Amino acid sequence: MNIWGKVLHLFGWNVEITAPRRNKCVICVAPHTSNYDFLLGLAAYRSLGRKANFLMKKFWFFFPLSIILKHFGGIPVRRNKHNGSLTEAIITDFKHTDYMNLAVTPEGTRSATKQWRTGFLYIAYGAGVPIQLGIIDYKNKSIIIKDEYHPTGNIDIDMDYIKNYYIETGELACYPEKFII
Repeated sequence: MNIWGKVLHLFGWNVEITAPRRNKCVICVAPHTSNYDFLLGLAAYRSLGRKANFLMKKFWFFFPLSIILKHFGGIPVRRNKHNGSLTEAIITDFKHTDYMNLAVTPEGTRSATKQWRTGFLYIAYGAGVPIQLGIIDYKNKSIIIKDEYHPTGNIDIDMDYIKNYYIETGELACYPEKFII
């Protein structure tokens, strides 16, 4: 067990990542209601010797924090403008690299919102990679990635599937009142 696994174990957390190990995939993580979600997800993935990229508000990428975030796979996102160019850039990155696991939170915020972001679906479909479905379960102290979804390219169908997958997970969130579908 590496240091990441030891820290999780010390705080009573379990890692239940049984989805196939992929060189390329998008990891959808919900519910997302706390900043701790990031730390727990990072520690869980690293405990298995895996690395993942993640999208985060550009606001957080200031010196010296930017060095740490980029080291751990952070990709800064400007939230105040249309991000079609970011989506295309990430699809290109997937196509030109041997390994990329991209963790995303479809809510795009820790606040309650019914409007989930669709960029991760466009990325997965455009890159031809599966979406692994992750849950951070505060109730049982488990980080879970066991299921996988292959997007169809129909955003409505794909989003309905993803939301239905997570529909019963609200009570597992750090702040259940902030998770709505």
